[in-house]
Amino acid sequence: MKIALVNHGCAKNLVDSELMLGFLSEKGYEITLNEDDAEIVIVNTCSFIHDAEKESVQSILELINSGKKVIVTGCLPQKHKTELKNAIPEISAMLGTSDFREIVETVEKIADKKSEEYIEKISEKPEYIYPEDVARQQITMGASSYIKIADGCNYHCGYCIIPQLRGAYHSRSIENIIEEAKNLVQKGVTEIDLIAQDTTSYGIDIYGKPSLAKLLEELNKIDGLGWIRIMYAYPSQLNDDLISAIAKLDKVVKYIDLPLQHSDPEILKAMRRPAFDYEVLIQKLRDKIPNVAIRTAFIVGYPGETDEQFEHLYKFVEKMRFDRMGVFEYSREKNTTSYSMQNQVHKKIKHERYKKLMALQQKISYENNQAKIGKEISCIVEGFTDDGVIIMRSYADAPEIDGLVYANSENPVVPGDIETVLIEKADEYDLFGKIV
Repeated sequence: MKIALVNHGCAKNLVDSELMLGFLSEKGYEITLNEDDAEIVIVNTCSFIHDAEKESVQSILELINSGKKVIVTGCLPQKHKTELKNAIPEISAMLGTSDFREIVETVEKIADKKSEEYIEKISEKPEYIYPEDVARQQITMGASSYIKIADGCNYHCGYCIIPQLRGAYHSRSIENIIEEAKNLVQKGVTEIDLIAQDTTSYGIDIYGKPSLAKLLEELNKIDGLGWIRIMYAYPSQLNDDLISAIAKLDKVVKYIDLPLQHSDPEILKAMRRPAFDYEVLIQKLRDKIPNVAIRTAFIVGYPGETDEQFEHLYKFVEKMRFDRMGVFEYSREKNTTSYSMQNQVHKKIKHERYKKLMALQQKISYENNQAKIGKEISCIVEGFTDDGVIIMRSYADAPEIDGLVYANSENPVVPGDIETVLIEKADEYDLFGKIV
């Protein structure tokens, strides 16, 4: 029997989807990403912000309307199980964020033509423990692959629902992560991207101290692995050991994904985020890690954000000149501390601030890219355009979220190859050049 899967949300969700497919594959189910080919479709949902919820719900409705039996998994049923079932009673089953081990039994019951029983398995208090006993059935296999090193979160940021949906922070062991990385390299993966709700807290729960630096040292020893990339770092956990490991280990790309969320101390306190001088941290990273590329993200329009506080953020971005940056308009989510805060910022003002900050970053990004013309940069081969141009990513570009490098070569290359590219042209987000 064929089972289809539709995945929504972040890379962490993608890994969960692949784990569910792993359980099903072990039991002999055929997996497809074309929902037209399957009677049963799993929709792994995102519930981080309202727009993500809408996208997931739209997906569920379209599949039910086309006659599919739909199993809804992940964050949306964990957050809204009663409302979701009441709104869409045709849903066949729902599993919570830490209940995906139940996917095989759930599919078996739904596949039984004699049964029309609705199935719901949603733990009231989710505790996400990574299932080490199953191999991920990867949806996409290319030059890079994600490895989830932990899940859950012990922080309680004012705008975020994740700790309620995912439970407390749980790290995987270094041994299990190394084993998975070696298996991926054997399958042809060149770049590994480390993900968690917060990668820099890795190991505290099982080793008694932050252990990402130690994990990087062990990963760096793997033969055949080209690049190791760190995503989702938390500012207060970027200690000297970790900074030193990033600087000295040759396979660790000089790239840090560091969502800062704001720069104004009062807004950071209201967000329940570390409120210290981020300028000092950024300068330290640039001093200790030559040519480091820093990606960050900010929220505009948080409750109570004044014009002056937004201006503080604008000037901070102007001065710091981040290599990569995302901006999000504050999304008011139930069961967060910010939901009931006074002085909610009007939608129109939030959008104006978003546009202003993104316009500034676009200008900075263009100038940064122009400065790369004439320089040689290490890039990984992703694929090819229809007319044979090589699609690549530089060390400063994470998969799916950052820019691309388009290059020509006199010699053949294959996805996963890491080559040096001489940059000849640049626009706001992409680079163009030739392999040397």
